[in-house]
Amino acid sequence: MEANETQELQEHAEHGAHESALRPVAFTMSLLAVLVAITTVLGHRTHTEAVLKQNQVTDQWNFYQAKKNRGYTAGTAQKLLEDLQVVNKEKAAKDAENFARYAEKQNEDLKEGQEKAETLEKQVELAEHRAKFYDFGEALLEIGLVITSVTLLTRRRIYWFFGIAFAAIGIGAVLIGLDFEGIAHLLPKFFL
Repeated sequence: MEANETQELQEHAEHGAHESALRPVAFTMSLLAVLVAITTVLGHRTHTEAVLKQNQVTDQWNFYQAKKNRGYTAGTAQKLLEDLQVVNKEKAAKDAENFARYAEKQNEDLKEGQEKAETLEKQVELAEHRAKFYDFGEALLEIGLVITSVTLLTRRRIYWFFGIAFAAIGIGAVLIGLDFEGIAHLLPKFFL
């Protein structure tokens, strides 16, 4: 074997050693890429959920307002009929009584409609908070992925550790988003 071939084999062996040392880094990058994709989907779905719930809130408040208007109109009609009982007092009194019952029913339904709308508003708020954590987690996972990839360029493992640290915080944010209802009372107002 010539000296040149020996040197080539030695360089190849060193290169192979570097490659095997970087395998965990490459695996970490692959794993982070998958986590970023999953988190992105969770974030998009949660944002969509918030928008759909907000539409339901709007519909519910419109329903509430319509009932309120119908109740007011029926009450006004009742008072008008009571005040104008000129021609057919019996029919006017009966109509006034019917309008009074209708107005009362509309007013009773208002409470239920208001409760439904407020419940939906809370669901919108919850979805928006969850989405914030998914977005934050996604950003940190992406940062971790980029910092980890610097390891391949520099061959310095410190970047791998920094990337893992960012990714760990990102995963924590995603986990908080997944169980936001159970954990929300523990978080400071800053996060909400």
